[in-house]
Amino acid sequence: MQVALAANPNTATCEACHGPGSVHAANPTQKGSIIAYTHDGGTPVANQTESCLGCHSGGPRDAWLGSVHQRNDLSCSDCHNPMVKFSAEGLTAKQSVSETCATCHKDIRQQFNRRSHMPLPEGAISCVDCHNPHGTLNPTLLKTDTVNETCYQCHAEKRGPFLFEHAPVRESCLNCHQVHGSNQHALLVAPIPMLCQQCHSHTRHPNDLQTESSLGNGLTADERLMGRGCITCHAQVHGSNHPSGPRLHK
Repeated sequence: MQVALAANPNTATCEACHGPGSVHAANPTQKGSIIAYTHDGGTPVANQTESCLGCHSGGPRDAWLGSVHQRNDLSCSDCHNPMVKFSAEGLTAKQSVSETCATCHKDIRQQFNRRSHMPLPEGAISCVDCHNPHGTLNPTLLKTDTVNETCYQCHAEKRGPFLFEHAPVRESCLNCHQVHGSNQHALLVAPIPMLCQQCHSHTRHPNDLQTESSLGNGLTADERLMGRGCITCHAQVHGSNHPSGPRLHK
């Protein structure tokens, strides 16, 4: 440690992160003799985090205390490895941010293998484009206050304001879309027309035609439904500014 300090006074020594090391040098196997950045090294996670925040406080880490990751006893070293440069992205423990997140969030990782998915496997986005893993003021660690505001960061044309709004859209994009991946077109939570019929069951025109048996692969396929769906006519499902758009036709 003294050699490193003498060679370059600006170089951080081991003790800058691990604390005084004389006891550890005398007995390297004694747990708790230095700040160890593992769950079994004898140093409480809170102490590990406090050491890291001594330099890396503020900014995106302002909401770390009380965040879902902090409450679940994650330490900085669960996601970061400053000793080995696996990644240029924040010294993450894996080669990329998204791979690091997938270490725990395996269920979310699986959703990106579905037919329709966010372009994360293709490398166009990463988890931190939507989430701040160090903590935010909402339970899913979104970087904005709401799901819709997060989606609007890329899908600005869906923001509006619209003269004729579609209430479920204004409420939450998640009413119709499964954000990480879906086996339906355009990340939908259910196929059209079944998705629309969850709300529009008996309005405007009869919907009894649009049943599974009447669809193209149904037992009694109806030609009026071949290659069609609700959005064939109601194309502006996110909202319309057209004077003739109260039913979202235009």
